[in-house]
Amino acid sequence: MLRSENRVNAVGDGSVPMSLDDVRVYMENHYNEPLSIDHLARLTGLSPNYFGEAFKKAYGQSAMDYVTELRIGHAKRLLRESDLILREIARKVGYSDEFYFSRKFKKAVGVSPSAYSREQRRKIAVASSSAIGNLLPLGLLPVAAPLDPKWSPYYYHYYRSGIKVHLDMTELALKEDNFRKLLSAKPDVLLVQDELPEPMRRKLDAAGIECLRVEAGDWRGQLRETAAAFGKESLGEDWISGYDAKAAGAKESVRRMIGDDLVLTLRLSGNRLYLYSNRGIRDVLYRDLALRTAGCLKELGNDPVSLDELLGIDPDRVLLFICPDANTRMFWLSLQYDAKWKRLRAVKNGNVAPIPSNPWFEYSAVAVARMLEETLLMLTGKSPIPSPVSVHGILPGIHL
Repeated sequence: MLRSENRVNAVGDGSVPMSLDDVRVYMENHYNEPLSIDHLARLTGLSPNYFGEAFKKAYGQSAMDYVTELRIGHAKRLLRESDLILREIARKVGYSDEFYFSRKFKKAVGVSPSAYSREQRRKIAVASSSAIGNLLPLGLLPVAAPLDPKWSPYYYHYYRSGIKVHLDMTELALKEDNFRKLLSAKPDVLLVQDELPEPMRRKLDAAGIECLRVEAGDWRGQLRETAAAFGKESLGEDWISGYDAKAAGAKESVRRMIGDDLVLTLRLSGNRLYLYSNRGIRDVLYRDLALRTAGCLKELGNDPVSLDELLGIDPDRVLLFICPDANTRMFWLSLQYDAKWKRLRAVKNGNVAPIPSNPWFEYSAVAVARMLEETLLMLTGKSPIPSPVSVHGILPGIHL
């Protein structure tokens, strides 16, 4: 951002020149008024050429392209949410000529305003990879999402070609270039699970992107909220019913195979062991499958536990997360030779199963379905056919 003390006040009226950020906010508040490079440059005290170069360098687009983006964004909202005729919408967003507005809209969005209004397009972007797992059961695929071969390998492997814009895994609010990626997908809706900072909400509003926050704490509630937002309630209920039926069958299969075995989920990090339970583990293992476990694992927990304490519990089976850092791996190598560790019933009987972070650190409808399948395989040896969720004909697959 340019410092005001390095500027020349070209206005000549003694007013304090605006920073580039201030001018950007000014544009957001006055997008429906006549705006020109000369006028905006005067607000900063810079020459028009220098202002144009500085704005593009700071924000990755020209000032007038940003004005167009603001106007088209607000037009999209009016087309979705109002009954105004095209001429009125054009004037409300700063265009005196509705035909010129229509040309600008089609160039930016890909369809004419009237076609956009008829189709009521709802191009969806998501701010977290877990939100993908609540869209796929509804037959929906986002146009933009955080995708990474390391942190979201399942979605990256199966859906990277269908999801056109791959966002960084960091929060959108942290990086301007990540936000520019989001805008390039031209979404109508952004699904989020956490409250966004006010500056980010303002930027989304200025771009005509509706921000929908999914607030439910459990995956069924999240799926139902998502389904209701897009008129897909029946598909959401079908998915939940299918999952519940599959979970009931898996529960009987697991019970026949392992009986009343005591199961612990442990997390190994650094040189410490923890009794660990996140939302997915709690729901799938200790609620849906009703596995017998230590009382603290029936709810969320990450409690340190010593080998002596583990021997006191002496589980029949252990499901173990091993953090991927070098120190943890070294400790895991040494732990396998520890006499106390080798005395555990689960270790002696060869019933220690490693659990990967994916899908066990994700919480969504798709993630819990995958956890259920993996648990069935680990505890019974029965291997369901691992298939991705079929969406828009992209992939053959199975629905629960």
